[in-house]
Amino acid sequence: MEKIEHIGIAVKDLETSNKLFEKLLGVPHYKIEEVASEGVKTSFFKSGPNKIELLEATKPDSPIAKYLEKKGEGIHHIAFAVEDIASEIDRLKNEGFTVLNETPKKGADNKLVAFLHPKGTNGVLVELCQEIKEG
Repeated sequence: MEKIEHIGIAVKDLETSNKLFEKLLGVPHYKIEEVASEGVKTSFFKSGPNKIELLEATKPDSPIAKYLEKKGEGIHHIAFAVEDIASEIDRLKNEGFTVLNETPKKGADNKLVAFLHPKGTNGVLVELCQEIKEG
């Protein structure tokens, strides 16, 4: 794992939360993107080297909708940048972690992603992110 890629925050209303985080960070969001397969709309902020991803559910049965219903707004996941997501998934499985999706899927912000089950990571949902290379 190279670095923390971003922190994901589940929100009920993306527009309202965008205004709040713009005030908080002193910068506007740089991207809004929908990931239809996951039933989520995302908004990204950058503050120095750090990124924040706000996540709003677009479907009532999406993982973010279920999270909001169960836990309310707040930190949803911590994402780590990796160079080779497939080998990192294999390494983590060999270390005993439960990988929620063993085949990486297309996520927001031009990334391939996979998640580790929070029961094996002290209650923290961990996301692995690999930049999708062109060509």
